[in-house]
Amino acid sequence: MTAVDVPRALLDRALALDPRVALRPEPFGALAYHYDTRRLVFLKHPDVVLVVKALDRHDSVADTLAACEIAPDRYPAFERALSSLIESEVLHDRIG
Repeated sequence: MTAVDVPRALLDRALALDPRVALRPEPFGALAYHYDTRRLVFLKHPDVVLVVKALDRHDSVADTLAACEIAPDRYPAFERALSSLIESEVLHDRIG
């Protein structure tokens, strides 16, 4: 799979860490705790944590992945990870 296999809709989105979520660094990546839902989510790779922390500094997911020097052939794995974090309410769309 290549970057073109990732839905453009996700790559074009502007995302950010939900302000109700705290990240705790761990050797494997990080734990994300959502204070409202009380859900604990594992971010299982340091690169995922790097991307999540950088999302609010870039115009889109694609820009964030490029800025974090994520190889395009890894984009599908990040699409799955970020989609899961959206479903878990760890990430949300930025407005504006």
